[in-house]
Order: sequence, then structure tokens, then C-alpha cells
Amino acid sequence: MKAVFIDLSGVLYIGREAIPGAREAVARLQASGLVIRFVTNTSRMTRRQILESLRGLGFEIHDEQLVTAPSAARDWFAERGLRPWCLVHKAIREEFEALDQSNPNAVLIGDAADDFTYAHLNRAFELCLEGAPLVGIGRNRYFRLDGHFLLDAGPFIRAIEYAADVEAVIVGKPSKTFFEQVLRDAGCSAGETMMIGDDVEGDIEGALKAGLQACLVRTGKYRPGDEHRIDGDFRVEDSIVEAVDYLLGS
Repeated sequence: MKAVFIDLSGVLYIGREAIPGAREAVARLQASGLVIRFVTNTSRMTRRQILESLRGLGFEIHDEQLVTAPSAARDWFAERGLRPWCLVHKAIREEFEALDQSNPNAVLIGDAADDFTYAHLNRAFELCLEGAPLVGIGRNRYFRLDGHFLLDAGPFIRAIEYAADVEAVIVGKPSKTFFEQVLRDAGCSAGETMMIGDDVEGDIEGALKAGLQACLVRTGKYRPGDEHRIDGDFRVEDSIVEAVDYLLGS
């Protein structure tokens, strides 16, 4: 194993608390010589805010080690010269300020929280019906925050796909394209890389389909029986602590 990709929410922390032993586990990885990338679909914080939050929780994270789905989405639109209509959380709107958003000819959907109103969803539907490409920041069904399970962007993306008879381009997990982008950034091949995550579909199934090895942890959004919901060979560990023990052979 030469590289490890690690999800954030539910793996390193839950809400505003680090998972017991997670800080020490990350420190061990940082000292191991493995190539590390922290990969997230989190779309309620900017990249800068995520780094500040992780460091505030005591995690040693280098700037270049963080890869986010919102930044991948911004680059996707910029490369194609498209003008997105952005239905995203108000906290990350600044991530897309450099893009021309006048007279939109594309749609971006992320976790927009209370902005998932009928009017906003219908605007996305109308644009897609007119031929605008639909781009999603991940396809996660739900996430966990402050002890509650909350709807993520996935169900709303699926609704627009169904209504407008289109297929979304997914720029975060579980997209194979996203994993391949992170592999290129890390300079490693899929077969020598392990993904650690708490989402059996977004993290584990997505990684397996991209050719990576994977480890599901029983923290965060994990629910009993998740390991039986998908096909494929992958490890299951109680937390990132045990996952790192396995990786480092201790």
C-alpha cells in the first residue's frame, strides 16, 4: 500500500468532536511515509474553512492533502466555459464567485439545506429541461450532524434527473472520475491505494468501482448491516484507529 484516501465527517469527527483516537491515528499516518489525501463531498464549508476546522480539532493536515468536491465542480465549469446556476449551501457560494453565473446554461446542485425550496428546485428543472447540463457535488443520500441524520444532495439530484429525464455529472464521491482525479493528484495507482470511509456507497462502493481497496468504519453514518448492502471485497473496522492499525501492520 502506497496511499490512503480518508473521508472526513464521520471518520475523523462527528459534529464538532473528534472521534476518539482519530487525531493520533492521523499523526501516525503522517509519519508513515504513505501518500495521504483527505477527500470530502462536504459542501457546507469552503476549503479554507475545512482546513481551519480540522486544525482546530487538532488534526495535522497539509493544504495540498485536502481535495473537495466543490473545488472539483468549480474547475469542471471553468474548463468548459459554462455559466452555472448554483443551488448550493450559502456558506460555499464564495467558492464559485469567480465563475460567470449570468444567464446560466448549466446547473450545479450541492447540499443547499433550507434553500432546497420548490421554487429553486423548479428553476433547476426548467434549465435542465432546456438542455443545461446537471452537475452534482456528490450523490450522497444523507449525512449525520449533531446526532441527527440529514438529507444530502443526492435525493434532490435524483429528483431533477427523473423530472427532466437527464443524467447528472457527479464531480464528487462516488464518481469514478473524482477518484481518478485524486489518484492523479496523489501520483499513485488505484491498486496501491485504500479508501477509508463511513459511507458504504459513496466511499466504499465508489472506491471499489474505481479499482481502489477500501475499508468501511463503523462510525459516523454507518448503520448495522451496511457491509452487506454492496458487493465486493473490503475491510470493515470499528474506527479509523483500527483501520490505521491494519494499514501500518500494528
